[in-house]
Amino acid sequence: MRITRIYTDQPLATDTDIELGRDAARHLVTVLRHKTGDRVRLFNGRGGEYEGDIDFASQKQLRVRTDRFTPDDRESPLHTALGIGLSRGERFEWVLQKATELGVSEILPLYTERTEVKLKGDREDKKQARWQQVIISACEQCGRNRLPRLHGPKPLAEFLNIDTAVKLVLHHRSTVTLQSLAEQKPVSAALLVGPEGGLSPQEITDAEQYGFQSLRLGPRILRTETAPITALSVLQQLWGDF
Repeated sequence: MRITRIYTDQPLATDTDIELGRDAARHLVTVLRHKTGDRVRLFNGRGGEYEGDIDFASQKQLRVRTDRFTPDDRESPLHTALGIGLSRGERFEWVLQKATELGVSEILPLYTERTEVKLKGDREDKKQARWQQVIISACEQCGRNRLPRLHGPKPLAEFLNIDTAVKLVLHHRSTVTLQSLAEQKPVSAALLVGPEGGLSPQEITDAEQYGFQSLRLGPRILRTETAPITALSVLQQLWGDF
């Protein structure tokens, strides 16, 4: 039977009573139907996970008594930084979820020339909190014990000078494919993906001037939510842990 995994932003240790917040308690008790005596796993994003039994459960409060630590991190040996233009609706959250499952290390939301989403003040703070929760839920599901770093939205220009061994910008008119880069063995890679309308020709030129290699993912044009997931999957196959 699969054991439920829960993220909690607090220190963890074995042989300790861990109090979970109201949201976690409501989710475990009301949605997942957990009760006293059930086994769960806790992680706090600092490496490893702690297993224990629920020794008190209500819709407002839940307590776990930990008794076992497992040091597994399940992180890819390839550090990947995804810079992606902000998109509308649920597309961006879908990318966050799937990129997390695929082992992305950093996610950098970007404002580009064709970005239609503009966030400021409280709206940006609420979106950031929502995105962080999407990442946490994805980690709970996929078994990661470290959260990928979510940066605040920033202009594209601030992403271009990122320091990684390989820098790639997706461009459907490029003649370079990932297959042609297979013999390289980098330990880190940056991936730049545009919003719904793609990156402008000038933005692609700017990226190339900063050392980004233009890259084509096959003969078909992929949507903004499909392209990064496809690219990350191939990067993990070439240089990561697939």
